[in-house]
Amino acid sequence: MDRMPGTPGTPGASGTPATTATSRRTLLRGGLALGAVAAAGLANSIRADADADAAAASVDYPSAVWSPASTGNYTASNRTTSYPIDLVVIHVTQETYTDTIRLFQDPAHAASAHYVVKSSDGSIGQCVREHDIAWQAGNWGYNTRGIGIEHEGWVDQPAYFTTAMYHSSAALTAAICDKYGIPKDRDHIIGHVQVPGTDHTDPGPHWDWVRYIRLVNGV
Repeated sequence: MDRMPGTPGTPGASGTPATTATSRRTLLRGGLALGAVAAAGLANSIRADADADAAAASVDYPSAVWSPASTGNYTASNRTTSYPIDLVVIHVTQETYTDTIRLFQDPAHAASAHYVVKSSDGSIGQCVREHDIAWQAGNWGYNTRGIGIEHEGWVDQPAYFTTAMYHSSAALTAAICDKYGIPKDRDHIIGHVQVPGTDHTDPGPHWDWVRYIRLVNGV
């Protein structure tokens, strides 16, 4: 029996070769789109893994979190080839941990430290690589020789100097001293207040130096 054009079974109707070819093209396009999405997802995953690996490779102290300062707030260097490292300088931030990181990331701040230690749990952020020169002491000679460690808190609020902070910071300082052959004493582990020409008083009268040096020495 003859069929009217466009009815089932005639060329151009649903299920016919022409329509089937169109459906195949649609499926192919859909498959390609899904493949592109999957490939993009895989690329993003690989990129995220690479970024995580790069961040991990950027820290000098294994338990630190990379929190980079603006390149406008430190001097790139190649210590200990360019300068010896023979000091650890102890600071108190006069800011919260978060605000200290934020300030170091502000290129107009013109200051930084290598590390920042959090009061509540002793978490450590690394802001400047140890081979670079942090602008932390207000004295170029001491900057070139020192590793600066900031501690969250205020000099007149001893509650910020927690056991977690002391232990975490002392372990960091001990590792730095071991790495660079720095004696673990008060001649080489100093407060910002001891830097010639400074107007800073940190870490202040409430910082327990006897306790800290004992912890650095594993006592």
